[in-house]
Amino acid sequence: MTTSTDQLRALTDRVEITTLIDRFFRALDERGLDLAWGRTVFTEDAHVAFPIGEHRGLSEIVAALADGMSRFGATQHAGSNYLVDVDGDRANVRWNAIQTHLPLGGTPFDVPFVSGGYYEGEVVRTADGWRFREQRYHIVWLGGQLPQP
Repeated sequence: MTTSTDQLRALTDRVEITTLIDRFFRALDERGLDLAWGRTVFTEDAHVAFPIGEHRGLSEIVAALADGMSRFGATQHAGSNYLVDVDGDRANVRWNAIQTHLPLGGTPFDVPFVSGGYYEGEVVRTADGWRFREQRYHIVWLGGQLPQP
């Protein structure tokens, strides 16, 4: 039987996990990508698979994200349709994403590079809150022009 305490815990977990996702996207857009930030989002042994490559370990992930985002000007990452399946101190997550990237040095009138797809992964409860242990991004569609190296 589900108690009101169980329901409250489930709702709290869901809010904390979706907030984790939103903080991840916000840092990409605001370029707050350093190890201190990384520790608020990923576990030390995290694994990610993005279009820019597959990476293991917190420092490698943060460096790859910072390098990848440095190739763009302003960006906007939007998430929706969060699916959160909590099982004790771990959860599987999936959400849709549309990501808009302006060219480096560009203006709001430039044609952006846009991708749409979905993320999925695993988060775990730590002493400091929920963190990604695994995260994968799957591209469904692309538009615009990729930045030149």
